[in-house]
This record gives sequence, C-alpha cells and structure tokens, in this order.
Amino acid sequence: MIDPLLETGAAAATPIWLVTEESFAAIRERLPAAARGFAAAQGYEPKPGAACLLPDPEGRLQGVLFGVDGDKAPHPDPFLVGKLPTLLPEGLYRFANAPSDPALATLAWLLGSYRFMRYRKGTEKAVRLVLPDGVDGGEVTRIAGGVRLGRDLVNTPANDLGPEEIEAAARQLAAKHGARVETVVGEALLEKNFPMIHAVGRASSRAPRLVDLRWGSETAPRITIVGKGVAFDTGGLNLKPDSAMLLMKKDMGGAAAALALADMVMGAALPVRLRILIPAVENAVSGSAFRPGDVLRSRKGLTVEIGNTDAEGRLILADALALADEENPELIVDFATLTGAARVALGPDLPPFYTRDEALAADLTRLALCVNDPVWRLPLWPPYAAMLESKVADISHVSGKPFAGSVTAALFLARFVEAARAHVHFDIYAWNPSTKPGRPEGGEVQGARLVYALLKERYGRGA
Repeated sequence: MIDPLLETGAAAATPIWLVTEESFAAIRERLPAAARGFAAAQGYEPKPGAACLLPDPEGRLQGVLFGVDGDKAPHPDPFLVGKLPTLLPEGLYRFANAPSDPALATLAWLLGSYRFMRYRKGTEKAVRLVLPDGVDGGEVTRIAGGVRLGRDLVNTPANDLGPEEIEAAARQLAAKHGARVETVVGEALLEKNFPMIHAVGRASSRAPRLVDLRWGSETAPRITIVGKGVAFDTGGLNLKPDSAMLLMKKDMGGAAAALALADMVMGAALPVRLRILIPAVENAVSGSAFRPGDVLRSRKGLTVEIGNTDAEGRLILADALALADEENPELIVDFATLTGAARVALGPDLPPFYTRDEALAADLTRLALCVNDPVWRLPLWPPYAAMLESKVADISHVSGKPFAGSVTAALFLARFVEAARAHVHFDIYAWNPSTKPGRPEGGEVQGARLVYALLKERYGRGA
C-alpha cells in the first residue's frame, strides 16, 4: 500500500519541471510558446524554491516551473520540493525531469503535506504526486507514516496527551504490528524498582508509568530504544518562566521519536528483537513534588543528588536505561529533549549525539547525510564528569557550573549503561520554530529516520 498522496501511472498529471540556473534555458525552449511567454512576463528566475504556475491558452494549469539547487550549490537541500504541496492547487502532479534524489524528493513531498488538523475545522488539500520511477512507494510511505505519528504526538497539547495517553499511543501501535506492551504504573514503580521515574511523576494527578513494548523474535539481535516521555514540564519546584514553559508539550518528543522509529522498524519487518521503553510522567508542582537537595536512589543503585528539578528528564531516562542495560542488548538508543545547552551549541535543526562507539558514530554521520536527518557528534569528554561530583551522594544529576550542559547530561546518562555493546544518546529539540521545505512549523521527529536507516543497513534482510 502506498500513501494516498501518491499514485502510479497517471498520464494526465500536471508536469513539474525542476530547473536550475544551468538547465533553465534548455528547459524553457521546450515549453509551449504560451507557457514560455508567461514565464518571461512574470520575470521568472530559477532560484531555489521559486515556483511559476504556467497556464495554457484557456487559463488552465499546464505545468509548473520550480527552482532547485544546482550541482555547484554549497548546501543543496534535498527536501526543497517539499515546499510544493504548500504552493500548488489541489490536483495530481509528476516530475517532468528526475530530482537528484527521487526517494528523498518523494518523502519531502509527503512530509511537506503534513498538517495538524485535530483542533481546526476545514479540509486538507490533496496535492498528489505520481511516484517517480525507481522509488519504493511502500518504503517512503512507511517512513512518512512514522514521522506523521510522531509529529501528531508532539503537536497534541498536554491536556489531551498525558502519561496515560502516551501509553495508549504505544498500545495502538503495538496492536497495529502485533507487538505486546506491559506497563508499570503509579506506586507499582516503587515495587518494581523504578524510584526516579516515580519521584519525578508523583506530584501530578496523572500517574507516572513505564511503558515497555516488545516485538520480534527473541533470537534476533536485541535493539532497545528509550524515549523521554515528559508529557508536560513545569520545571517542578524550580519553576520555568512562562516563555520557557510555553512549548513544554513537546517535552515528550523523545517518546514520539521512539514510537515513530518503532512504526518504521515493525512496518518493514526488520529481523531484530525491538524493545521500546518510555518513562512517561508529568513534571508538576504539588506538596509531593521532589525537591532540590533531595537524594534519590536509582534502579542501578546509584544515589543521585538533585540539583534542579527542571532537569527531570535525565532522571527518568536513567531508570529506563538501567533496565535496558540489564538485557545486554547490541544497541541502546535514547531520544530526549534534554537540554537547552544543545540548542545554544547547535540550534534547533541539528541535534547532537553522543556515543563511545567509533564505528557507530561514523555510520550515523554518514547516514545522516544520506537520509537528510542531520545530527552532529559531540564528545563524552571524561574530564567533565568531575562537574557531576556530589558531596552527599554517588553523583549529582546536574553540574554546578554554567558550562557544557549537554555534555554533562550525556555523561550522567552514560553512568547507567555498562553492559550494552553500544549506546547512543540524541539530545533532540523535536520542534520546527519556522516552516521549511518538508518541515512545517510545529512538532518534528528528529533522529528516527536516521536510526531506521542504520538498523536497515545493519540488520535488514540481505544486509
């Protein structure tokens, strides 16, 4: 099955000519005279992202000119055609000449068509595309579907998406793919030895929980994905200012990325034993909230001094990572909207990742370019671990110094993973501050397409 916005073999589709400054003259000469004259009258120039809708003599849409990056562009954008669904009228279109990467262009078209319509009246515009030759329609549909799932979750406000609803989303996904889900909820977290998940979530009227999804053969390579599921983050007793709290519905973006990735992996039937762990909480304020200066005992047994209740994500991740590590998996991946320091360092579009596995780092760096899911490696710099020393506990969960906040957070998480063959931590933003081609403003899934490409390359059938 392919996406409803894709179609095969439609001869009546409106052509889109992808033009560069180098190719425009030759393509223009092949246009009908009326279309050529109209483009000239409009003063059309083939700048990247510039479109010109060409009428026929009766005024009907005959074709589209769209500027793309040329071969000499220093930073070509393979998602540039994702701008087209926002520009074109409803209808069916085809690329008259092949994009530089047809699969990424098709994916960009689908991702650029995304709209979050849960709370709006109106109908979505169906701007459809003929599937380019050589593109696997099922694969591109699977990837786009996973991203849409994650975007919908991030965009949903916390009044409609709390810990229970995050669990429901995981259960719905499990039912779709024949996976199984177990949860540990509320006071049972203490009984099952998840004390830090409980501590962070206990102040909310909505019970904290650990969601545990399993899929695949027990004899297959073990891959565990951990996603931070803070449905809303007030900052706890270290209360955030209103400007910082406004977007905190997105603080479950790690859980959204984990579920998006799971949808891709299970949909592709990759031969892995997949486990998804989502600690889902709301970091609220009440008389039972955990406090700065508290010392919490973790699942791993390490005692953790609390320096700031607004650094709650690493606490719930630590318990989940310790559980993941107990199975000695081949790979643990965690996604988390963890630090503002990562945004200061690299901005919203370029999440840092951390790993001690050099081969894994090289593969992620290479594949990030191939699938246009950008990341940048930052170091697990051992000397900075001294910033997490505590005088009363085994470790402090935040640094007392105003430096390297993303690095020290990653170093904290690394303390809870010892047995896994490899571990990678992604400090994601999960949000597009403004609309770009293929990336509408709002919730975003970062890192999931990249890790899917990694798993497909390493474990896919015939790999």
